[in-house]
Amino acid sequence: MSWGFETEPEFQKELDWITEFVRDEVEPLDHILGNPYDIQNPRNRKIVPKLQKQVRQRGLWACHLGPELGGPGYGQLKLALMNEILGRSRFASIVFGCQAPDTGNSEILAHYGSPELKERFLTPLLNNEIVSCFSMTEPHAGADPKMFKCKAERDGDQWVINGQKWFSSNARWASFLIVMAVTDPDAAPYQSMSMFVVPADTPGINIIRNVGIGEESEDEGDHAYISYEDVRIPADHILGGPGQGFEVAQTRLGGGRIHHAMRTIGQVKKSFDLMCERVLSRETQGEILANKQMVQEKIADSWIEIEQFRLLVLQTAWRIDKYKDYRKVRKDIAAVKAQMPKVFHDVACRALYLHGSLGVSNEMPFSKQITESFVMGLADGPTEVHKVTVARQVLREYEGTKGLFPTGHLPALREQAIQKYGEMLELAVGNL
Repeated sequence: MSWGFETEPEFQKELDWITEFVRDEVEPLDHILGNPYDIQNPRNRKIVPKLQKQVRQRGLWACHLGPELGGPGYGQLKLALMNEILGRSRFASIVFGCQAPDTGNSEILAHYGSPELKERFLTPLLNNEIVSCFSMTEPHAGADPKMFKCKAERDGDQWVINGQKWFSSNARWASFLIVMAVTDPDAAPYQSMSMFVVPADTPGINIIRNVGIGEESEDEGDHAYISYEDVRIPADHILGGPGQGFEVAQTRLGGGRIHHAMRTIGQVKKSFDLMCERVLSRETQGEILANKQMVQEKIADSWIEIEQFRLLVLQTAWRIDKYKDYRKVRKDIAAVKAQMPKVFHDVACRALYLHGSLGVSNEMPFSKQITESFVMGLADGPTEVHKVTVARQVLREYEGTKGLFPTGHLPALREQAIQKYGEMLELAVGNL
């Protein structure tokens, strides 16, 4: 029997190094540099590549990749434990070569890209010489991709793309975009779309505006509203075959959601650490906040929720490694995605509240974290969709009863027990 919660000593040494490195070298970048994806910015280039070199020398660069792509090929459990630490800094993923959406896009290119596309885009993407964009969502469609209208039509040896995309993150920095478009409107919905690699310098790609989150200005925003107007790309820039867009998209989702969940735990723990520090430092009504029972309740609830969620994520990562089939852990991944925004929101709210007026100010991170928690509840499909998935998967493990009363009906159970043991009890009583 193998069932434990310890990390092997050799890998724990790596986690300890990552913790110290992120705390001392990477987290300070969050306060002095701009967007992590603006990799050509001279200020970023002055510092980030030097830190990336240290990560490479340690053998921790792009750990999600297999040896054939230059990585160590870590399983999801190891990656989860790493990402828990990386989540403490918005620059950490870039420094360690595992930033979204580039991780998912590299998987797609590795699986479906032509040799030419891999040479032109995959190799520099893996080396963080460029960044990419996943351009899928449309402004009118919400969470239902079956409503997409952006289309790609074959014209000789080219595809011509027309339509609009919404919240195409990092498009302003990207060297290429992976675009989902309708190629056969008469086909069944899940066979009607295809995925394409679109170089960012292709004529006809027009960024209408870069949308920000919360109070971010347009200058700060990096979620592009894009209009594709007669965008022509070579025929071999399709990923997979025509009509395989949904199949290709699934390549990038499962593992990525686990990594994102563990990075979220890193952020949540940061809020929790600040919360605990605050209540042990602040006095009111003659005693520190930590002595107040309603404050203690907030600390207890937060710790319990973080531990529950962390264990769910780690078990899901373990199951992915065990089964090597995302279909067998679909329920688990959906549960992680559904729970993630709630834990983040609730802990950040308590941390904000216990910091008083300082907590609601822009001098603490909590209001931004609360906004980000709502983003998490919408990205990759809203929470409600994932809860539906969980429920449907769970109910497949059960079946209804054909009788009038449920199987747990107590009178019926008592009658069954009497039939099984009644005679033995009568004999026992008779021998008294």
